[in-house]
Amino acid sequence: MSKATISVIIPTQRRPQGLAVAAQSILRQQGVAADRLELVVVDNDRTPSAAPLAAELAAQAPFPVHYVHEPEPGVANARNAAMAQASGDLIAFLDDDEEAPEHWLATLLEVQARLQADVVFGPVRGRAPPQVTRHRDYLETFFSRLGPDEAGLIENYYGCGNSLLRRAALPDPIAPFSAVRNHTGGEDDLLFGGLKAAGARFAWAAEAFVWEDPVPARLSLGYTIRRAFAYGQGPSAACAAAQPPAYLGLAYWMSQGVVQAAVFGLLAAWKGVTGAPDFAFTLDRAARGLGKTLWWGPFKIEFYGRSAA
Repeated sequence: MSKATISVIIPTQRRPQGLAVAAQSILRQQGVAADRLELVVVDNDRTPSAAPLAAELAAQAPFPVHYVHEPEPGVANARNAAMAQASGDLIAFLDDDEEAPEHWLATLLEVQARLQADVVFGPVRGRAPPQVTRHRDYLETFFSRLGPDEAGLIENYYGCGNSLLRRAALPDPIAPFSAVRNHTGGEDDLLFGGLKAAGARFAWAAEAFVWEDPVPARLSLGYTIRRAFAYGQGPSAACAAAQPPAYLGLAYWMSQGVVQAAVFGLLAAWKGVTGAPDFAFTLDRAARGLGKTLWWGPFKIEFYGRSAA
């Protein structure tokens, strides 16, 4: 029996430097035969701004590099366009602000094969540049993904960046990501939540970490607290979007959010006045609680799908 083919997908939107770092890290992967690999770069800009860089990568790579231009804005649109191009039985996702160490992919593949997992997730380690000193610990933690110390099967799921999916396990192998989350994000939560309900096997690859280098505009409380609020909206919005709606779950998350926002909001106010070093961590928890409570229509925050003409 021939070995499964692997497609690595990198979605991007006007981040040439980040895309170059992420893609070059795929070209440096070890422990996986080149004839099993392909790289798919999906450009979600109105104009094909990443095409020249993709062409440079294709000239360097020992495996096929495919460029997909998806002008219709939206994170789900971009991921689905890449999935339609990808030929792999296994699909790995890397974001355009991430960098993968040279044994990243081999480690994901080993864990997937050993545990027969449908989806494998790995850690993310946030990196802030040296000039960032204010709230540095919080910012690096915010852009990190933590998990168990050892590889194994897990019950929960994480985001799409740094993940490996078994295509045959997806409800739609070509367009599995829901367009309803194009602008808010969370399209991966909807997919993985549905897979969990269907009995999919999730695994954690503790050694398959990637670095995340946020763009400077994101290294501020103004961005991260808004993002924390949006993260808080996730479980409540998921319950409301379920078919039929999970009203008991929605009531649970909203009531939890009220308590969380009140307790940590007051605590954050006190820590802000006193200059406590963990002020940002506490404010983050308050924002997530508020998001659980205020999750609908006018309170939804859109982080994606803002392509320039």
